[in-house]
Amino acid sequence: MKYYLLLATILLAACSSKKKDTDDLNFSKLLLPVDEQNILYDSTDNYNWGASIIKGEDEKYHAFYSQMRRKYGFLSWLTDGVISHAVSDNPAGPYKYVETALEGRGPGHWDPYTMHNPWIQKYNNKYYLYYISTNLGGRSLSDEEYDQARRQWIDNEFRVLVRENQRVGVAVSSNINGPWERLDSPIVEPSGPIETITCNPAVTQRPDGGYLMIVRGDKPNVNELIRSQAIALSDNPEGPWGIHPIAAVGDLNAEDPAVWYDKNRQRYYGIYHAFGYLGMITSEDGLQWRKAKHYKVCNLEYKHKNGSTVKVARMERPFVYLENDKPKVLSVSIKLDNGESYSLFIPLKQS
Repeated sequence: MKYYLLLATILLAACSSKKKDTDDLNFSKLLLPVDEQNILYDSTDNYNWGASIIKGEDEKYHAFYSQMRRKYGFLSWLTDGVISHAVSDNPAGPYKYVETALEGRGPGHWDPYTMHNPWIQKYNNKYYLYYISTNLGGRSLSDEEYDQARRQWIDNEFRVLVRENQRVGVAVSSNINGPWERLDSPIVEPSGPIETITCNPAVTQRPDGGYLMIVRGDKPNVNELIRSQAIALSDNPEGPWGIHPIAAVGDLNAEDPAVWYDKNRQRYYGIYHAFGYLGMITSEDGLQWRKAKHYKVCNLEYKHKNGSTVKVARMERPFVYLENDKPKVLSVSIKLDNGESYSLFIPLKQS
């Protein structure tokens, strides 16, 4: 009898110690229809791309997004992009352009040219605006060569030069309207599961008080371009950042992951675009990632309030805005078959 009581006690303890799987977030069920109020579009001077949202001390919502000059073409994001700032009374819009927040600092800095792919967060009463930029690696290009870099794809040697010098930086301010103070050097260099570049940062605070970044680079030791996502950790929002040796996403050609820590489920989530759909990954510790139970978020389309489905050529740069620790808006970059692009703010169903 004592044996059976002991066995029952052991089994009960084992069952009670087994951690419950909390991965039940079905993000696709949260997506609500949109209308023109949810679109940030510039028909005159710029292509708009992506957006990162934060609520300011003024109780308004501030979106930081990428703009590329139409006169240079869409591909000029790598050479001539700027980060712009728009404001709204609602996190899903409508947003109104306010100013250019960041642009290239010019020669003598590590980030002399483009500003692209912003990610805004607030920690310890300061705003941190993460971004990517590039330089020429010590070389000089003529105006004609630089124009090739801005207009041609990565089979062009000058485009390759600018691409391979991409790095992640951060600008810091005590005010959402700036001024922004940038660091003198990039904050994370490629290593471990990524090589060549660091770009497209997504940062969240860890439950232990530290910080986690998902950052993109090229997958090492392959003969083709495969985008890989690495995990970087730091005790400070500015760094130094150390890259974990195991990739978060290494077996898919994916990029642009949004990341956040779900306090209720006690796990991380990330949403990335995989060139045909948006997918969601998850992790309990921030280091070991897998596809979420409800992996598929959406195809390259969204619902309009008039009942139609808008199919798009590209849907990238996801950002999940949280309010009261719950997802409230999903912002994405949209590019249409006709070449037009805009930032889209999809409201999310609230439980």
